[in-house]
Amino acid sequence: MAASIQRLTKTLYSLSPSLLRPLRQYQRLPVRPWPSAFIPPRQSFCKAASLQDEDAAEAVSRYKDRPWDYLESEEYIEKYGTNTVWAGYRRNHKGGIPPQKTRKTCIRGDKICGNPCPICRDPNVIIHHQNVKLLQQFISPHTGLVFDPTRTGVCMKQQKKLNKAIDAARDHGFLPFQIPFVEFSGEDFNNSHDAVGSTPPASFLTSGDTWYKWYGEVTPDESEVAKVKKKYKAYLK
Repeated sequence: MAASIQRLTKTLYSLSPSLLRPLRQYQRLPVRPWPSAFIPPRQSFCKAASLQDEDAAEAVSRYKDRPWDYLESEEYIEKYGTNTVWAGYRRNHKGGIPPQKTRKTCIRGDKICGNPCPICRDPNVIIHHQNVKLLQQFISPHTGLVFDPTRTGVCMKQQKKLNKAIDAARDHGFLPFQIPFVEFSGEDFNNSHDAVGSTPPASFLTSGDTWYKWYGEVTPDESEVAKVKKKYKAYLK
């Protein structure tokens, strides 16, 4: 049985060059171009995908010019509902106690961190001084102070943009701000008032007395005075 198998393999090995030679010649034949009448028409089977990409690009460009429209869109309501952008966000940190500062930035060049902050993870959330609804989510309604980034989870780069946008919105009148109320006491603070006028001279300059009453009653030691006079006699002339 083994001898018959060996003979069969030898015969196949001897016939293999004769079988492969016409195949090699067929591969070496030059490829002739198809005539123009037989060229199949080009068809694109990705029309739906291209339309979706165009719609997404148009949406991003629309929100880029008018970022406040995104907070009123159906996409925002489906994604966040009535909650804020940073509600339910959990930071990544080592240990059980979170650090006192968030990361410097979430996007460095083309690299994005694993868990970006609430603003960096959504490209449609754009910080602008006219985007009042977004800025109000980062301001305490009770004190009017900006929430700390350790509470909202925003990176330091976006937090700086938030502070600048909130200040600009308050300067333009889009956001209210509190001014401490000071009651007017009715006092006169002009230049003739004693508090801001010229200081009267000291009493010892007018009466001739010393600044301290006990200083005139002290009698210095004669030996110590002699030592000082001897030491500084060159300056006492």
